[in-house]
Amino acid sequence: MDKIVIVDEERRLARRIQPEEEQPAWYAMSAPYCRELKAREALSGFSVECWVPMRYEVVKRGRIKQRMLVPVLHNLIFVFDRRSRIDEVKRRIGYLQYRTMVNEGKNVPIVVPASQMADFRRVCESENDKVRVLLPGSVSLEKGTKVRIISGEFEGVEGTFVRLAGGRGRRVMVEIPFVASVVTATISPDFIEIADKDAAPAAQQHHAGLTEQNR
Repeated sequence: MDKIVIVDEERRLARRIQPEEEQPAWYAMSAPYCRELKAREALSGFSVECWVPMRYEVVKRGRIKQRMLVPVLHNLIFVFDRRSRIDEVKRRIGYLQYRTMVNEGKNVPIVVPASQMADFRRVCESENDKVRVLLPGSVSLEKGTKVRIISGEFEGVEGTFVRLAGGRGRRVMVEIPFVASVVTATISPDFIEIADKDAAPAAQQHHAGLTEQNR
């Protein structure tokens, strides 16, 4: 299974068990100078699956206000295919770049595990206006336990129970290390369970405390 393990977040160091090179996977990529939509169109022309995180915003065009779907984060695009196929297409789209991390002393492309990508997309594509997408280090967070949502709009999503600095209540954050994070609206501790069963005995007391604190 493909898995990212952060070794040193400040120095962008991580350890990753990589998928076989010819297995399709989700790659985090960059299209500088706000060309993420242009890259999406170009990739679609090559029949390569890709996804740009989008959200609805009210945009003023002259005197008219329109509700439009716009990119959440400029330059960011996720691409799904075999590495060799992406490399081939990348040579045709000169501005498209891999987002990288340091793995065993080398810069390697960031591959997003399929389950993590599915949860990230599910929260991002929600029309809940309390959902927030964050760049690494852009907001101070108080991180907690790894949890799974067991009820409501995001049932089944796994992430980290967090509190945003200055905010009330707790949210669940789905993080793609070194790329971006998405946090849900405030969620009651009654709607979550500990995701890491091995850590459950040590975390149950902490979870109970959060439940009382958030009532």
